[in-house]
Amino acid sequence: MVVDIFNTDKKYNVIYADPPWRYSDRKCNGACAFHYDTMTLQEIKDLPVPQLCEKDCVLFLWATYPMLKEAIQVIEAWGFKYKTIAFQWIKLNKSGKGYFFGLGRWTRGNTEPCLLAVKGKPSRKDNSVSQLIMEPLGVHSEKPAVTRDRIKALLGGGSGERYRTFRPYYSGWVGLLGK
Repeated sequence: MVVDIFNTDKKYNVIYADPPWRYSDRKCNGACAFHYDTMTLQEIKDLPVPQLCEKDCVLFLWATYPMLKEAIQVIEAWGFKYKTIAFQWIKLNKSGKGYFFGLGRWTRGNTEPCLLAVKGKPSRKDNSVSQLIMEPLGVHSEKPAVTRDRIKALLGGGSGERYRTFRPYYSGWVGLLGK
């Protein structure tokens, strides 16, 4: 299901976002730009995410460690308050039999954080949801499907009607339901 986030009056109690970060490092930015259009920090901050939120809303924002400071800025620009790391994805290689080793200026990256931030007073439904995710790498920028299952467990998922993933898709953003 595609949602035009610039032209909708729908409201959601969960926003699951994976911004197309633009890196200043040519090596890192080139790896991303090869797969999809990237956006500047200001372009990401200016997305109309605040208009998509119910009064009580939870944001799950994927970040990378080089962009952690910027991720916090996005959280604040969208009107949320940072709470914690919701999930820490330990990336396994595609065979699932060893760790993936990505790029990195200082150390080779093989984990990726998903930050949790809130607006209003949303409530947790399940206190047994684990932060740690150990899943193989998929296609570029694809996140583990188990993440969405854990979000639904954490917040009392229901039918999924109010869950949206905002991801880059060529020149715009789309909402993907159940993906």
